[in-house]
Amino acid sequence: MLQKKLNGWHLILASGSPRRQHFFKELKLDFEVRLKSVEEVFPDHLKGHEVSDYLAEIKARPFKDELKSNDILITSDTVVWHNKKILGKPLNKVEAFKMLQSMSGTSHEVITSVCLTTAEIQKIINSTTKVKFKKLIDAEIEFYIDNYQPYDKAGGYGIQEWIGHIGIEEIQGSYTNVMGLPTHLLYKTLTDLVS
Repeated sequence: MLQKKLNGWHLILASGSPRRQHFFKELKLDFEVRLKSVEEVFPDHLKGHEVSDYLAEIKARPFKDELKSNDILITSDTVVWHNKKILGKPLNKVEAFKMLQSMSGTSHEVITSVCLTTAEIQKIINSTTKVKFKKLIDAEIEFYIDNYQPYDKAGGYGIQEWIGHIGIEEIQGSYTNVMGLPTHLLYKTLTDLVS
């Protein structure tokens, strides 16, 4: 069991996301939340998982000099890749509407990267899930944005919310990955790291 293997290790989750914190609790992992602000910008030439890998890694940089020998820092980033471009977190209702309208009736990829950093090593993993939306009508998109305020979510939606229940026709890959953490991959990677 991973919990026993982690005895003596100190997990630090550098994320304010309630969903990621919930997953850590569900995995029965003891952890501390520690936050530092990072400007989430990336070079224009990066594509797909290169973007989320890059952002997960830069989120770890402010912590590197303070990690103790038994610390495992976990940082992550989720992006939506659609029509060969990144859809980040919408800044306002207009942007959220445009994002959801562009994904309506099509498929997109949700990519989450997780960066595990200790005082000695760093490892980046990522997972990609393909998600297909039905053709959404404008009233559905407006209802969702008005009632759920999805401005903290990549692509402007949460799969676990109303829009996911009524709008998603198909999913290929990890469900938890779309929510912001590929729990199966994190569990395996942590197990390998401390074995």
